[in-house]
Amino acid sequence: AREYNTRVVNMSLAASSTESWEIGPLCGAVRSAAAAGITVVVAAGNFGQSSQGAEAFGTISAPANDPTVITVGSAHFHDSVTRSDDTVNFFSSRGPTRGTLVTPTGTEVVDNLIKPDLVAPGNRIVSAAATSADPQSPVWNLIARNNASTLVAPLGIAQSYGETQMLMSGTSAAAPLLAGAAALLLQANPGLTPPLVKAILQHTAQPLPNASLLQQGAGMLNIEGAVRLARSIRTDIAGAIEAGIIAAG
Repeated sequence: AREYNTRVVNMSLAASSTESWEIGPLCGAVRSAAAAGITVVVAAGNFGQSSQGAEAFGTISAPANDPTVITVGSAHFHDSVTRSDDTVNFFSSRGPTRGTLVTPTGTEVVDNLIKPDLVAPGNRIVSAAATSADPQSPVWNLIARNNASTLVAPLGIAQSYGETQMLMSGTSAAAPLLAGAAALLLQANPGLTPPLVKAILQHTAQPLPNASLLQQGAGMLNIEGAVRLARSIRTDIAGAIEAGIIAAG
């Protein structure tokens, strides 16, 4: 972080875990990153629906269950520019967190944190598709090769090396939108700390109709509102905290 000025980390991964965020190894890693001044964005997981099709609460994965990270669920924008018809995807993991910690006396304490923190579009997102680094003989990534009829063909565009694209759905596709938004906030106000970035994104999020706190958190990502708020805050906060001029918290 110090050498390369790394300010944001995106983690599009989700590990099933029954451990509390206080002892989970992935959670310990993201807390260390946050302590170094990095805003950590994590996919909530795609476990919001059981194998029988029922809604599954308490399915937030690790390290999305850590309170220091920005946990991102997935929303479906239904191919429209309005937000009144947006919904939370069935697969998007729901809160609360259900990791447990066993005390020295043998008592199990459940974390029970409200997650996700907010949601972002994560349904059929079009983005770059990785291929092998040989322009003469490019090879699609494994997911695209095995699912070309559903992830590549629907785009209806000519694919050429260096410009290949594919569709993806999941909280792993939604999390990078939050990471990009966090980078925009830091560009607008470099003095923001990771907790401030998270607070701004949640404060400006737009709640979706017919979705609960455990499904959508604070609501849908609102980049324009977040950037406007970031620009209204003093720009020396992070440096002042580090210098001891401002007391964190």
